[in-house]
Amino acid sequence: MSAQVELSEVAPRDGLQSIGAFVPTETKIALVRASYEAGLRRMEVGSFVSPRAVPQMADTGEVLKVAKQLAGLECTVLVPNRKGFESAMNAGADRLGLFMSATESHNMANLNRTREESFADLAAIVRETPKGTKIRFNLSCVFHCPFEGVVPEQEALDWVERIIALDPDMEIALADTTGNAAPDQVRRVFEHAHAAWGTRFAYHGHDTYGMGLANVTAAWEAGCRIFDAASGGIGGCPFAPGATGNVAMEDVVWLFRRMGVETGVDWAKLLVAADLAAGVPGATPGGAMRRVPAARLAA
Repeated sequence: MSAQVELSEVAPRDGLQSIGAFVPTETKIALVRASYEAGLRRMEVGSFVSPRAVPQMADTGEVLKVAKQLAGLECTVLVPNRKGFESAMNAGADRLGLFMSATESHNMANLNRTREESFADLAAIVRETPKGTKIRFNLSCVFHCPFEGVVPEQEALDWVERIIALDPDMEIALADTTGNAAPDQVRRVFEHAHAAWGTRFAYHGHDTYGMGLANVTAAWEAGCRIFDAASGGIGGCPFAPGATGNVAMEDVVWLFRRMGVETGVDWAKLLVAADLAAGVPGATPGGAMRRVPAARLAA
């Protein structure tokens, strides 16, 4: 294997945030540990958001404290505003995950702000963040919006261009929040982004409509090398009606293994993490590889 891919485990955050009943902190920590044991070295461990809006993330500080004890693990926490930014900096997060939506309707539903209000706040955070701090800017609903439908590609790319201007070296994630992107659409957007700005773009996909792996492949073929996925295929956005789980980490790893791409993941241990995630009460698991007997026996 010569090619390599960088994978970020998002089950502890995106995978759990939509579950109504509070998932015990010990379970979240166990999921972080299991994913780490499988070889995953980037992880969204939670988000510093209002506990009234997303009560599932109220214990992010506790989870982060344990995760930071795992050698070599880069811990990302999502922050939507200045209050979240300050909490993340004080807690010692390795990477700040800023986020807003490419569409007005979803940004209002998710953050109760217009896009311009969100962008102004996040732009100030980028400018004022201490030098050397890793940042990822997550742009939701790049391809499809639960309220507005298919997003015009130029509209999404215009927002990407504004984000790029804040910091040309900042990692930017293009998110298929509803899982309704089409592979040709994903390929075009990533090809344009790489040709225009050459920045390290990441792809965050969901599998609501069964196109998750096809879209991962399209992003890969367009030059993307950083991918989010969730063990067990759990997840969803509480502010995107009908959106279900993230593309399953085990499916993504299997895909890249078959393509001869190095992931650094221990397959057997990844299945342990996937089974743990899928078994969380209230989670709706997805993905295919956990259900393939022959895959269970693969080294």
